[in-house]
Amino acid sequence: MGVSRRMKKQGTPEPLDEAHFTNLKRKAGMSVMDARRESEKNAPNPKRRRSNGDKRKQDEKPKTKEAKEKISGTSKSAGSVPPHRSAIKKSKKPDAVTLPQSDEGDDDSDAVMNDEFDVSGSDTEDAGMGDALDSGSDVYDSGDDHAHRAMFSEDEDESDAEEKLTAANIVGLTRKLDKEQADQEAEAAAELQEAALQTNIEGERLLLEESDDEAEAVKTNALLAPDLQMLRQRINDTIRVLKDKTNFAKYAEEGRSRAEYEAQVIKDICLYYGYNEYLCQLLFNLFSPSEAFAFFEANETPRPVVIRTNTIRTHRRDLAQALINRGVTLEPVGKWSKVGLQIFESAVPLGATPEYLAGHYILQAASSFLPVMALAPQEHERVLDMASAPGGKTTHMAALMKNTGCIFANDSNKSRAKGLIGNIHRLGVKNTIICNYDAREFPKVIGGFDRVLLDAPCSGTGVIAKDPSVKTNKTEKDFIMLPHLQKQLLLAAIDSVDHTSRTGGYIVYSTCSVTVEENEQVVQYALLKRPNVKLVETGLVFGVEGKTAYRGKIFDKSLSMARRYYPHTYNVDGFFVSKFKKTGPSPTGSTAGVTTAPKREDVDEMDVDKRPVPETAEESEDAFGGFDEEEDEEYIERAKKAVMRKKGIDPKALKGHQNKKKNGVNGSGTSGKKSSKSK
Repeated sequence: MGVSRRMKKQGTPEPLDEAHFTNLKRKAGMSVMDARRESEKNAPNPKRRRSNGDKRKQDEKPKTKEAKEKISGTSKSAGSVPPHRSAIKKSKKPDAVTLPQSDEGDDDSDAVMNDEFDVSGSDTEDAGMGDALDSGSDVYDSGDDHAHRAMFSEDEDESDAEEKLTAANIVGLTRKLDKEQADQEAEAAAELQEAALQTNIEGERLLLEESDDEAEAVKTNALLAPDLQMLRQRINDTIRVLKDKTNFAKYAEEGRSRAEYEAQVIKDICLYYGYNEYLCQLLFNLFSPSEAFAFFEANETPRPVVIRTNTIRTHRRDLAQALINRGVTLEPVGKWSKVGLQIFESAVPLGATPEYLAGHYILQAASSFLPVMALAPQEHERVLDMASAPGGKTTHMAALMKNTGCIFANDSNKSRAKGLIGNIHRLGVKNTIICNYDAREFPKVIGGFDRVLLDAPCSGTGVIAKDPSVKTNKTEKDFIMLPHLQKQLLLAAIDSVDHTSRTGGYIVYSTCSVTVEENEQVVQYALLKRPNVKLVETGLVFGVEGKTAYRGKIFDKSLSMARRYYPHTYNVDGFFVSKFKKTGPSPTGSTAGVTTAPKREDVDEMDVDKRPVPETAEESEDAFGGFDEEEDEEYIERAKKAVMRKKGIDPKALKGHQNKKKNGVNGSGTSGKKSSKSK
């Protein structure tokens, strides 16, 4: 076959220009002589390069002068000396001393550069230098042999590169490099110091913004988003000023009070995190300025996902192994809990695994373990959970009691009680009675419990990470109404406990709030209204002590036995736990002002003990202290009269008939006949 039509039209591709590679190697740090020797060594043999196709192509005369120059690889500007002759001529000159190259300019990098760069001569500068190298010009070669490019960066002086490295000056060059490195480090340190001065780290006093300027900025930039970076930096600076008295004296602006800086940081926190001003002020006063900032920051990140093992159906080790086999990454929640597992990653939804559906575990926050651990219910006891939905604490108590005894799970919201019923059935709890009462009606509904758990409804300031709407929907009115309700519930819980219980007599009051108004103040109110209770140790191994003083208010010293939990300290939801011990009976009529249950007019109010009737006589004497017939005769008579009225009988007529019978009016037959005749 002859040459194809395409080959006749286009011709063979032109040979690669070795001068371009020589130029690239010069830029990499090699001397001109070494670069050319390397190119000649790697150049293919011209005799082998000529093939039959090339011979046939050479026979065909190019039509234009430019085509001749492309085929020959030379141009007018390149000169008349072939490249290989120019290289032979230069080789007679003495080799130039090359400077040591860096690690970056090795042979591998040269090879990569040869592969990556385009050799078509698109870059005009490289193309011109390649033509000059290929021409073999003596003027260019002689200048190139003596002028070397710098081996360092382009910023350095050319005189540094021209100086040859010898054994005599190696020490001097080393010192010079060390000095340059020291200068660079000094410049970097100066830049850091300048940045520190701009962020008020070194001695510069923090200036507060003028109120007029702020008002004007609000009017002009009402529709613009705040500069969050500037706000965060100002918060950090203000917190540093408020850290202690020394920092305040050092960094505060002259003539400015501490209250002004606190107002400024509260305003910035409201804008940065999205709180309303009242709630932000309330939470900020609970901590020191630095700890308050850590608290607000912790509320922006969610708490870890935690599950509680249902020990009624399985063990924690078996559950962990089963979940690990399903691709779940987990670990124990801590040494303080024997049933909690913290979940990091899960390939399957935790609420849809076979183990979950079988009732082996329940999704529950770690802080919700704490009230039940403080209550510590025992087997065969009667326990009341006054606000039990959705059932995490109720089922935890059932597991601790090993499904023995009796648990009354109450919740005032009937819709939430449906979820409670579902969890109780799924987890296999069998000792629980579910009821739907207003918790303030206890103990009139039923009393005499060994232990009572009151996880009171609250503002939710400890679970802001779970419910960010708390930041804006809680106002001053909520912190007046909620403590009032919590006080009523706590008094009802105290009155529902049997102080004569041999194993119990305990009440646990807990909230998922961190405010003092809902925690210490409520406990202090209960201690004042019920002198028959006292605070005892919760038995929890960790936690911050309860406050005994807050903003001028002094509380009972025993409140130090209560425990507080914060998101920024233990990475759990904010929580408060306190434990009471009932030592005596409640005052007479103490529950009259507590309950809000509607009163029935057709039933006489009697102070009746709602405790269950003991089975044996001994237990009866211990529980009720004996039975006095004379004392109860009045109540018995009143009950009989009520029954007679319902049947339509007049109790007074019955009483007159009984009196006649006692006097012997109907003792003989004659008297009976006379009475019948008179009728």
